[in-house]
Amino acid sequence: MSDKHPLLNKNLALLILCQGLFLTNNVTFIAINGLVGLSLSPASWMATIPVMGYVVGSAFSTTIVAKSQNHFGRKISFQIGLLVAVFSALICAYAAMSKNFWLLVLGTFIAGYYSANGQLYRFAAAELTVVSQRDKAVSWVLAGGMLGAIVGPNLASWTRDLFDTAFLGAYIALSIAGFIGIIVMQFIHFPEEFKTQHSLSAGRDLKTLLRQPVFMVAVIGASLGYGAMNLLMAATPLAMQICGLPFSDTALVLEWHVIGMFAPGFFTGSLIERFGTLKIMGVGVILTILCIAIALTGVEFHQFLIALFLLGVGWNFLFTGATSLAMTAYQPEERDKAQAAINFFVFGTMAFTSFGSGTLITTQGWNILNFGSLLMITVTAGALIWLGANQKKSLTNSAN
Repeated sequence: MSDKHPLLNKNLALLILCQGLFLTNNVTFIAINGLVGLSLSPASWMATIPVMGYVVGSAFSTTIVAKSQNHFGRKISFQIGLLVAVFSALICAYAAMSKNFWLLVLGTFIAGYYSANGQLYRFAAAELTVVSQRDKAVSWVLAGGMLGAIVGPNLASWTRDLFDTAFLGAYIALSIAGFIGIIVMQFIHFPEEFKTQHSLSAGRDLKTLLRQPVFMVAVIGASLGYGAMNLLMAATPLAMQICGLPFSDTALVLEWHVIGMFAPGFFTGSLIERFGTLKIMGVGVILTILCIAIALTGVEFHQFLIALFLLGVGWNFLFTGATSLAMTAYQPEERDKAQAAINFFVFGTMAFTSFGSGTLITTQGWNILNFGSLLMITVTAGALIWLGANQKKSLTNSAN
């Protein structure tokens, strides 16, 4: 009798759809919030504060979401996040219509709760299949972001002038997407054995988890990899507008960037199984450095397009690898606090880079922004080399 299990099942397929809806929200926010912020902010350097509000809200929500997951389980907690998505999108819509900059910031801050929930979809994917398939399951759920890659930028473009207020239609459409997500989530069954039956204090304490070399490098890879990507991605709509390129070009660049982020998800899990996590993360580092090199050659449309596509693929290899690496470093009873810790560092780094992207692009320019990303990706490369050497040394010692 074959011991193979099919990867794709009804629950995983529906979770992939929810990931697509989540990334539609995420990508649309990135595409429009900087531009809406620029039109409403008292000073140009404040343009990406609404984007920063989104990730600060995410970081602030990680502990609350962990407690919600612990108390209610996956499904109800995810549905609460989707309800918040509906509410926050409507706040942003009203802020844009009433031209209230700080209300827009508040709306994106509240939306961060949905983001903190959505970032757990990749971990929940591993619970919907057998252990041997979990790397592929994580990878496939991340690949669900392809829906966001196609819908998000185009949604922003199609709805830009739907009403007298620019992008008001996009915010309304995102509230509808949230309602659809609530309905889809209702049909997903999360296995009973994965529902948390213990307090968040169970297992090792967080300090002990963070001291593990594997967990430490997973946090660095996820947070700095995301940070380098976010620094460039959040600034791209502003940079292209400053360079006089039309928003239709910006939407196309973001579309191919997000395709680069999530299309590799169909095979990244298989690559990790074949070559190992650290090697795939290393390829992600190389691709990100190549992106920066191309971005530094100029500010024409094709340079933005190629650089941002490579940036997306590099992020996928780094983030998927970091997620797989992290799952080897904690026990089931440590799940919620470990995942909350990783997401906290990711969102904290994104908050810093979201604010920094607006400040740097409006005061220092595109090149300085790229050098900032290069610094973060260099630290990530150093962490991977250190862990690889550490693991090689351990294998040598155990062999002796």
